[in-house]
Parts: sequence; structure tokens; C-alpha cells
Amino acid sequence: MATTLGGLHNSSSSSNSADIDNLARFAVDEHNKKENCIPKLARVVKAQEQVVAGTLHHLTLEIEDAGKKKLYQAKVWVKPWMDFKELQEFTHVNEPATDTDGDGSGYQSVPVHDPAVQEAANHVLKTLQQRSNSLYPYEFQEVVHAKAETVDGCAKYDILVKFKRNDKEEKFKANLHKDDKGVFHLNHFVQDHS
Repeated sequence: MATTLGGLHNSSSSSNSADIDNLARFAVDEHNKKENCIPKLARVVKAQEQVVAGTLHHLTLEIEDAGKKKLYQAKVWVKPWMDFKELQEFTHVNEPATDTDGDGSGYQSVPVHDPAVQEAANHVLKTLQQRSNSLYPYEFQEVVHAKAETVDGCAKYDILVKFKRNDKEEKFKANLHKDDKGVFHLNHFVQDHS
């Protein structure tokens, strides 16, 4: 089964559920260190993974906190060849987690240093240069945050990118997709003044 970069699919690690349990415990431990609290992992409800530069594991966890069971979404980024493991996100979920099917809320956060995200940012930079009639070219600074979803084999990206022109920093929100031939198309972009 081919995995699309950035596409979210059910964990192949279900065969080695010990790995998933270890990732889940790691996520809870990291969260507890940051928040200085002691919720316990009750069980892993769902595990999905996303191929990025490494693997981003999306875990839905049932956590026991002060006798109450709560659902949390955890994202753990793993790059085995670098012995790298990092908790990206740990958020409380009010409802039981469900798969989103095309209602527009299927975007998942992706690491900003992911090669596909950097490629998307470069596409925005090129478009910006073409549309700008300024003597000063825009310079890429960083991707502030990025989200991606896969719809019908197309990867869609929602990114916030910081550029520099002359001495001024400017941020742009961009929505773009990559077609099945790997070509980026900018759907919408707007300067972010926040």
C-alpha cells in the first residue's frame, strides 16, 4: 500500500501495539512534565500515522485524571534514524474522536520543517515575487505553522509563512494544493496583519 506524504492513515503499527503503547506513554509523560500534573494513561482509543520527514503518530488516548476518564489527542513525531521523538501536541477532546469525512475539518497540523511544507512555502514565495512590482525581492524567513489534509489523492496545505522584504517582515496565509502530478497550485493567499 503506497502512503502519500502528509496523508493520514491508520497505524500499520497495530501489529506491534507495544510500539503504540510506548508512544502513548511517552506522550503522557512529556505532557505531565510540561504541565506538572499526573494523569494516567487508561488506553489507546485510536492510532493513526502520517508520513512526514519521519512519522507523525496521531493518537487518541483515554486518560484517567482524578478518577475521571477524558479523551486527549496526542501527536508524536518520530524520526527513528535520528533517534528523535517529540511530542508535538496534546489536547483535550470534548467529544469522542471521530474520523472527519470531507466536511472541511480534516486538516491536521504537520511539522513546519516537513519537506513538502517547505516546498509549498517556496511556491508561495515564487508567486509573491511574480506579483510584486517592488525592487526588493521577498526573502523566505520561516513557516510559522502548517496544516495539511488529503482529499481524493490531493494534498492540501494551509500555511502561515513569514517573509522579509527590505527590512520589513510580512506574514502571509496561504492555501494551496498539490495535484497528482506533484504540481503546487495556490488557491488563495492573503497578508496576515495579526
